[in-house]
Amino acid sequence: MNSKLKTPAKSAVAVRASSPSSASLSAAPALPGMTAAASAGQTLDLFVQSQMAKLTGGVSPIGMGLAFMDWACHLATSPGKQLELLTQACSAPVTADTTRADGRFAGAAWQRWPYQQYAQNFLQYQQFWDQATTGIRGVAPHHGQVVNFTARQLLDMLAPSNFVATNPEVQQAASESGGHSLMEGALNWRKDLCRRLAPPGMTVPEPTDKQYRPGVEVALTPGEVIFRNELMELIQYRPQTDSVYREPVLIVPSWIMKYYILDLSPENSLVRYLVQQGHTVFMVSWHNPGAAERNLGMDDYLERGLYAALDQASALCAQAPIHTVGYCLGGTLLAIGAAALGAADAPQHGTLASVTLLAAQTDFSEPGELGLFIDDSELAFLDALMWKQGYLDGDQMAASFQLLHARDLVWSRMMREYLLGQRSAPNDLMAWNADATRLPFRMHSEYLHRLFLRNDLAEGRYQAGGRSIALSDIVAPLFLVGTERDHVSPWRSVYKLHRLAAAPIDFVLASGGHNAGIVSEPGHAHRSYRHLPACEASDNYRSAEQWLAQSELAQGSWWPCWQQWLARHSSSQPVAPPQAARGQSLGPAPGHFVLDA
Repeated sequence: MNSKLKTPAKSAVAVRASSPSSASLSAAPALPGMTAAASAGQTLDLFVQSQMAKLTGGVSPIGMGLAFMDWACHLATSPGKQLELLTQACSAPVTADTTRADGRFAGAAWQRWPYQQYAQNFLQYQQFWDQATTGIRGVAPHHGQVVNFTARQLLDMLAPSNFVATNPEVQQAASESGGHSLMEGALNWRKDLCRRLAPPGMTVPEPTDKQYRPGVEVALTPGEVIFRNELMELIQYRPQTDSVYREPVLIVPSWIMKYYILDLSPENSLVRYLVQQGHTVFMVSWHNPGAAERNLGMDDYLERGLYAALDQASALCAQAPIHTVGYCLGGTLLAIGAAALGAADAPQHGTLASVTLLAAQTDFSEPGELGLFIDDSELAFLDALMWKQGYLDGDQMAASFQLLHARDLVWSRMMREYLLGQRSAPNDLMAWNADATRLPFRMHSEYLHRLFLRNDLAEGRYQAGGRSIALSDIVAPLFLVGTERDHVSPWRSVYKLHRLAAAPIDFVLASGGHNAGIVSEPGHAHRSYRHLPACEASDNYRSAEQWLAQSELAQGSWWPCWQQWLARHSSSQPVAPPQAARGQSLGPAPGHFVLDA
């Protein structure tokens, strides 16, 4: 992945940099909801903005300029703040303890002069800019956060750890290896550059010979594809116990990712763990869309994804209630579907025994630093960027997530691989993370505008299938999982469902981040979680901070805690495993869609 937002590596329709002809404009695809009368003018605007977005990697220079203008104008009229900054600039330097607390400068080599001075000067400069971009009266909160985030990213780029001349650890490694570490780093950089610039269809060897291929090294839990439509495949996994719980488990992963994050290597597969505990497990495997699927929307994923999978699982399991599980965006979709199915005039798609949401947001009022990329100007440029190609490329999306933690995911990695010549040890989670997917234009635009920007779901304005829904209509018991260091779905944002749903909620806060906190198999070292039994409807509301203070810390994986919760909400009488698709199989797991590039 790259350190900044990238222009599309692939495009369904070639876009010339020259001025568009009237014929090309009239043939260009329209935005979702664009009227015929407005189409020609908006198409011209989209073409111009798409060219600008390609140059800026999708970042809106207008939105960025407004944020910095807001900050600069208010700072210019704040003499008190200026005096505070002047006082801070003249204050005592950063201490050695503060330097060691930053992981980039924790090594013993950084405690020697002049390197300690380099680190102290950098951290003092960093503190100054943090103060300079926060706490200024009159600056819009969003603008202030954008300026602070941008200043932090620019400073991290200039950290002394990123340069040979100012990094003692790099110099020591080069001296001890006779320059071999620098040569290895240069070769690593060359390989990555060739891979990035390779034309479509050309295969460039990966940095390691170790591969993680679905169906070969990962996604190995035995199962059958029992249903397929143009949007998804449904996998039913083979039982590994003589009897099973009556209620099956249906997992709906996010289509931002490929499903096998929940079925990685056998030792850390959530799917394998569940079938070994006696659960019948179904998994949705989403189709990786291209330009032809540009008009797939949120309702399509609900009707032809979630509802279609519920229908199949319900029919195969004798209409038994279903434990539903949603991960990330799949969890948001599941919450929408569960609310729609809980309404008085709900469509019939089986009965929900429970709803589990893994790192999934339903209230987007505080989405964390990802919200810095969400405002009207930014979404206009992002829509324009997706407009011609018909989808958001996986590399573009991955670069946005990576930018949120550029210090660790970009600069520290580049220093290690390009200056020290050390490649990161490969693992199945890293390989999955590089297996990018695409997002249809209409769906992604609806998702960002209706959920992130306007927060329609939490505020009661969201419509599914033309019907208004409310999260208070969810009647099945809820199990929520947040992770401590989640930069995609911050746990306090996940927790907000407590204010919106009437059903009892069990909440778990797991150690780790958005992915590693969920893939937390039993026996994994240094894992822990916090848990508090469900709040009943009659209980008083607990804030996130109150929950944190009252919850209990447990060592190990949260999976057994969740599995025991599933068992308590299942029938006590076991049944014989259901026959896969009544003997009709469309092929073995992992199926075809997960292999789509």
